Amino acid sequence: MSDPASRPAIRGPVLWGIVVGLLQAATPLVFWWLDSATVYAMGLAVIAAVYIGFAVADGRPKVIVVEVMVATAFFVVAAVSVTASAWLLVVGFAGHGAKDAWQERSHFVATTRWWPPFCAAVDWLAAAILTVMIAAGVHFHN
Repeated sequence: MSDPASRPAIRGPVLWGIVVGLLQAATPLVFWWLDSATVYAMGLAVIAAVYIGFAVADGRPKVIVVEVMVATAFFVVAAVSVTASAWLLVVGFAGHGAKDAWQERSHFVATTRWWPPFCAAVDWLAAAILTVMIAAGVHFHN
């Protein structure tokens, strides 16, 4: 169980993650000429790539290799989701949120501090909103 004193330290990042998660859910409105699936897939790929930067900043070769492999897996999920079921986007965002939660606990990549709780909030909120949209019959492919 986490230290209660650490909860206020993640409250801010989680709240900002919720704000950014709502913005993430609205990104197809900005890129109206693209399929929603393509826009969400690009977002998933960008989110996954951020950890490569953190890994390079960390500097340990093992961390860089692992994070590049993880990001590559999310890139593949993102690429396939462009033409596949929108449920794959939900899996991608939820899975990345789980990766963030693991990172928050393990601190595998040093110096990420506030990023994992922030990104987990973005990812899980995006996954939840996409789930509601799919259930409501929103089409992600034109």
